[in-house]
Amino acid sequence: MPEPTKKDETETESAPPPPEQKTPQEGETGKGKVWSIGEGAPEETEKHDDSQRSTLFIEKPQSGSVSVGGNITFIAKVEAKDLLRKPNVKWFKGKWMDLASKAGKHLQLKESFERHSKIHTFEMHIIQAKENYAGNYRCEVSYKDKFDSCSFDLEVTESSQAAPSIDIRSAFKRSGDGQDDAGELDFSGLLKRREIKQQEEEPEVDVWELLKNANPSEYEKIAFQYGITDLRGMLKRLKRMRREVKKSAAFAKGLDPAYQVDKGGKVRFMVELADPTVELKWYKNGQEIRPSAKYIFEHKGNQRILFINNCTMTDDARYYVTAGDEKCSTELFVRDPPILVTKGLEDTNTYVGERVELSCEVSEDDANVKWFKNGVELTNEPKSRYRIKVEGKKHTLIIEEAAKNDSATYSVMTTGGQSEAKLSVDLRPLKISLALEDQTVRLGQEIHLKCEISENVEGKWYKNGQLIEASDRVKLYHKGRIHRFVIASAAVDDEGEYMFVPDAYNINIPCKVHVVDPPKLHLDGLGEGNTVTVVAGSKLRLEIPITGEPTPKVMWSKGDKWITDSGRIRAETYPDSSCLVIDAAEREDSGPFRIMLKNEAGEDTALINIKVVDVPDPPQAPNVTEVGEDWCTMTWEPPANDGGSPILGYFIERKKKQSSRWMRLNFELCKETTFEPKKMIEGVAYEVRVFAVNAIGISKPSMPSKSFVPLAVTSPPTLLAVDSVTDTSVTMKWRPPDHIGAAGLDGYVVEYCFEGTDEWIVANPELTDKTKFTINGLPTGSKILVRVKAVNAAGESEPRYHPQPILVKEVVEPPKIRLPRHLKQTYTRRVGETVNLVIPFQGRPRAKVSWQKNGSPIDKNQINIRNTENDTIIFIRKAERSHSGEYNMKVEVENLEDKATIDIQIVDRPGPPEVVTIEDVWGENVNLSWKPPKDDGNAAITGYTIQKADKKSMEWFTVMEHYHRTCATINELVIGNEYYFRIFAENMCGLSEDATMTKESALIAKDGKVYKYPVYDDFDFSERPLFTQPLVNTFAVAGYNATLNCSVRGNPKPKITWLKNKVVIMNDPKYRMFSNQGVCTLEIRKPSPYDGGTYTCQAVNELGEAEVDCKLEVKVTQ
Repeated sequence: MPEPTKKDETETESAPPPPEQKTPQEGETGKGKVWSIGEGAPEETEKHDDSQRSTLFIEKPQSGSVSVGGNITFIAKVEAKDLLRKPNVKWFKGKWMDLASKAGKHLQLKESFERHSKIHTFEMHIIQAKENYAGNYRCEVSYKDKFDSCSFDLEVTESSQAAPSIDIRSAFKRSGDGQDDAGELDFSGLLKRREIKQQEEEPEVDVWELLKNANPSEYEKIAFQYGITDLRGMLKRLKRMRREVKKSAAFAKGLDPAYQVDKGGKVRFMVELADPTVELKWYKNGQEIRPSAKYIFEHKGNQRILFINNCTMTDDARYYVTAGDEKCSTELFVRDPPILVTKGLEDTNTYVGERVELSCEVSEDDANVKWFKNGVELTNEPKSRYRIKVEGKKHTLIIEEAAKNDSATYSVMTTGGQSEAKLSVDLRPLKISLALEDQTVRLGQEIHLKCEISENVEGKWYKNGQLIEASDRVKLYHKGRIHRFVIASAAVDDEGEYMFVPDAYNINIPCKVHVVDPPKLHLDGLGEGNTVTVVAGSKLRLEIPITGEPTPKVMWSKGDKWITDSGRIRAETYPDSSCLVIDAAEREDSGPFRIMLKNEAGEDTALINIKVVDVPDPPQAPNVTEVGEDWCTMTWEPPANDGGSPILGYFIERKKKQSSRWMRLNFELCKETTFEPKKMIEGVAYEVRVFAVNAIGISKPSMPSKSFVPLAVTSPPTLLAVDSVTDTSVTMKWRPPDHIGAAGLDGYVVEYCFEGTDEWIVANPELTDKTKFTINGLPTGSKILVRVKAVNAAGESEPRYHPQPILVKEVVEPPKIRLPRHLKQTYTRRVGETVNLVIPFQGRPRAKVSWQKNGSPIDKNQINIRNTENDTIIFIRKAERSHSGEYNMKVEVENLEDKATIDIQIVDRPGPPEVVTIEDVWGENVNLSWKPPKDDGNAAITGYTIQKADKKSMEWFTVMEHYHRTCATINELVIGNEYYFRIFAENMCGLSEDATMTKESALIAKDGKVYKYPVYDDFDFSERPLFTQPLVNTFAVAGYNATLNCSVRGNPKPKITWLKNKVVIMNDPKYRMFSNQGVCTLEIRKPSPYDGGTYTCQAVNELGEAEVDCKLEVKVTQ
């Protein structure tokens, strides 16, 4: 096959067939299945069962025949209805040669897909076939787990009668080294007639002997070493040769492996039997052959001969003969006789566009003839510009309208010969019948260029030297000798130099096209009425697109004044636009501006209104019309000038009068001219101001309003109740309001109305600042409703109503003394203290209170008594013991009374005990006794305090305290000393001022023994630090000082160091450290949660160190 050049674009990789499926091999039934001498017997041919495969082919490639130099196409079709993607297809020659790597000049693989029928078509084209292309081919198709395969054969017939000699080694080697056909596999050496078999030359190296004697594992190595590519064919022949060495019991001489005969000829098959009595049968493709005029059987001794007369292509088949259980097979190849060219082609000269006919004659009618142009086959397809006509033995190639590229060498080829001739196509002299004309067209009109030449040839159009291609906008027409160029709607870019150049002629037809366009202003981007709005102070750059060809002249004016290209207001002109520029626009710039365009095609003009807008003027100062507790109501007038743009709303700001900081009150525009600021502080003076807002921006602020103070009335008074009622008056009492506010409280208004009426009468024309008021002049027996209002600068509060009507009639209330709980027991006070007792009582009307002490009237010079309508007070400024006693209180209302008794005890310190006597002295002990004091201070004696004093120093030391008995033993006195003793009496007020001392002293005498003082060594007080009281975990309240305490001992005195979270506390004013008598204190001033953590106290001296720690948690009060 041809040497690979490049892979065909449609080529696809195929997955290898499943292992259990056998690949189709040569030897299947059909024409031309075996092309090598020594093919194996039919019974040894590899078998396969197509029914076991998943059938994918709907059309399989069929075997075919082609002459040397001819073309042939094999087609396989696969239905894609049940396939999700394209199947994989591979083409093989023989068993293993993948033809995808051989695609090139002589082999092309193509594929296509027809969407309507959903069929994949795969084609293999063999171009300019050679003899070595003949053989068995295979097409495999696979899709996922499906696989299908089909074998077919190609027969290549020789174009000449000469047959080269057979060289086995050259038949299997690659041929044409270094030439165009290098790399092709030459299988044709085995395609020879049986008569030439006897002329085979043995190769210099006997490959057959090598393969016979070699191990099967070395077959591939031998094939590679000697360039053998069809190893499978070699092995089959080797197998047959080995079988032929083994003598057959039935056949003394068998059939040759292959026979070849020309079509119409006669072939002779002959076998020689070992036993002539054995019945012999002949078969063709498995069908038994019966004697006839075509098939003649002949017996000569042990020879059995079969003649096949007048061989046709149907006789090309596999034959075998059976003798008993044995059989012998062969292949018969029938070849068509060569077709000769009896009259060859003739060289021809013609002009472009002329009809050309190339004719030849062959030896047979309707023979298969192939036409070639420069070696490339020409097909008689409907779309081809070449038409092949066959009339018996005459074959004609027709070209209707010859073109320049038809000049070539044309050849005709048959199986028995070929002929060639040269065709020369020249151009006719060209004449211009109608030249192009220069045109001037308006923009948007049609451009139509037309020319006529003497010849019907194609041509190209150019604009300014650039090739013009046909498009939706540009139409190119060619009919006969007339060429037209049409643009339906001319554009400015279409202006230029055009020319038409006929193909193959060195000539051009030029013309000019000039496109003109009247000037036009494009004002689509402007607003209604061609109005342009600009903000005062900003720069206006108004760009107006213009069109016109040639470019028009632009003029701007305002009123009678033309606008130049310089100044604050100026005009700038560009090829496709004009621009009006106003720097720092002013309100005076408002008005109509005129723009005028003019060129040779006409003119255009328009008025453009410029509107200069600005922020509005500030509104007038707002007025505060109403004030509440934390709100007010304000109004204002719109600004006199809205800046040329409607007012969209207002922003309101306020500030405290004494502050300079304004605060905005609304973030969404206020559409009205009233607003109610809220959340102000009562009693604080405020000012408000307003901003106006339009589409341009925010105005300056208005002048501030007059200052105002938000004030609120108080809440209603509370606990309104009836204090007393007489026949002509009602006394009411109440409590102040819960909420008074910054305006304070000026007083109260008491109002009443008679039951059944709605007329409220003011009882006090002037405000009263007291919470009690008597309504006088009321008729006895009437019922009234009462209410009270609190009044301040903001006005009157909501009234507080008495829930029930009040009857104006005095009511007798029995007396009732409400004695406080602490007076129900003895009331004790010390001498000199103040006694102030308040005893409330009830009773109406005119309760009478009287007091007695121990049954006698009270001396008002010593004790003050003050009575009111609801209580009585007994007051003693400086109590004395004489004020002690039983006080009797009596309350009388008419004939009713109530009594109560109060026991008052005035106490003082007791006097000293009476005589103190030393009862006995023994050893180191003294026994004392005494008598209680005569004056106990009007309170029980609670104990005694005993003191001693050495006679020498007379310094007193307390021996016993709070001693309850009147005798005591004093122990552990110093022998040899002489002591005095004194005793103090004690009651609830304290110790007596004086003490009673013993008149005599007590001597602790010695017993006559000499006391020997013991000798002691100096005590070592050195000690390493030891904490006797550790730190304890502590909770502290944020903002209140906290202290941490511990105690430590040690000698020498240890150095104390405090740490927080293992970090030494140094020079921090938040902490104070104390150390006194071994007590260590750390004070944390106003701790915060940050001060929480682990605190450590560390004590260090020269003997060692010790430390204690605790955790401090600081809590924040809610």
